[in-house]
Amino acid sequence: MDSLSCSICLDLLKDPVTIPCGHSYCMDCIKGCFDQEDIKGIYSCPQCRQTFIPRPVLNRSTILTELVENLKKTRLQAAPPDHYYAGPGDVECDFCTGRKLKAVKSCLVCLASYCETHLQPHYESPAFKKHKLVQASTQLQQKICSHHDKLLEVYCRTDQQCICLLCTIDEHKGHDTVSAVVERTDKQRSAQAAVEDSERIFTELIRSIERRHSELKEKIRAQEKAEVSRAEGLLEKLEQEVSELRRRDVELEKLSHTEDHIQFLQSFQSLCVSPGSEVLPSITVYPHVSFDHVKKSVTEMKEQLLDLYKKEMDKISSKVTTVEIKQCVQPISREEFLTYSCQLTLDPNTAYKKLCLSEGNRMVTWSNKVQSYPDHPDRFTSYPRVGVYLDHRAGTLSFYSVSDTMTLLHRVQTTFTQPLYPGFYVYDGTSVEILTTIQ
Repeated sequence: MDSLSCSICLDLLKDPVTIPCGHSYCMDCIKGCFDQEDIKGIYSCPQCRQTFIPRPVLNRSTILTELVENLKKTRLQAAPPDHYYAGPGDVECDFCTGRKLKAVKSCLVCLASYCETHLQPHYESPAFKKHKLVQASTQLQQKICSHHDKLLEVYCRTDQQCICLLCTIDEHKGHDTVSAVVERTDKQRSAQAAVEDSERIFTELIRSIERRHSELKEKIRAQEKAEVSRAEGLLEKLEQEVSELRRRDVELEKLSHTEDHIQFLQSFQSLCVSPGSEVLPSITVYPHVSFDHVKKSVTEMKEQLLDLYKKEMDKISSKVTTVEIKQCVQPISREEFLTYSCQLTLDPNTAYKKLCLSEGNRMVTWSNKVQSYPDHPDRFTSYPRVGVYLDHRAGTLSFYSVSDTMTLLHRVQTTFTQPLYPGFYVYDGTSVEILTTIQ
């Protein structure tokens, strides 16, 4: 199973390709990774990190494709084991009836989550080719504009928030806007540049500390060598002096035994004279050589560096982690709601020909007289149909636009405490028809 899964999207391989190192990925997944590395010109495997130059050519693996298809068929035929069913905290498939399976993907266009079985049309049908699939999430509504109920896919740099396409021609008109993909790429590039600059600065700092460390060791070694040399010179002079004194001691001993008074007096005088006029320097020997002052200085330097590092890192962390997020505050009072109000007008291009619009298109009145509206392609030619899907146990009520494909219009998530019944309001001269499933 793992061998047929993509390590990037963690799903079964789709259009599997194998790169030169032997690892396999979905065509779109590895293509996206390589696209990000085009600037460097060096491409790497996301698993083993082996690098390739030039960019590897991606060819679909026929064998892996057949294996994946066989695995999908086996899954569909076999009853799913218990661990495939959604439990507490799992994302449920919106299209499973009865006991729901775990959702494996969520669609940002459908605003629904799908299990592996119900996800197949998104992979196989051209109608879903442009739909955006992401990891299964319960936070789909956070990706929808609260004003226009459209997908958030644009980033407003002026207000620093995600918006939908309709926002760019509404309250964010004239602002500096880019696609969310472009903004993310720019921020990732900026973050990568900051990381590289930080690594360069830290590398230079480490090298500087290492140089100072080497210089300090050299100074200590040089001082040690000079002191040892001086001590050895003094020791040599002392040894010569001791030898001379010993020689005189021997001669004085011999002289003390002579009976020749004249010789004694003449020799004694020469033996008592200092062997040289040079005065030996005073020598002080410390029994315990101490480098406490060196240790103290190094310790103080270490504490200062650590203190400086902590202060600067706190500054950096606060700047990095403090991200300004502008929340869309939900209005509460009538005055707050009125700040979002806009003037609406009725569209004569879509009005039924027995509806009479006032001047300014602000009021509509039913009239038995056919109005002289010109033909327009936007005018409704048939009554729209709305499909209602109720999952009482799951607490969801969904509304779909019924056509060749089912498009989710809105979903209500709640807890039903009583039975639900469809209700219809029928006024004078109107009718409601409950369609069959084939209509």
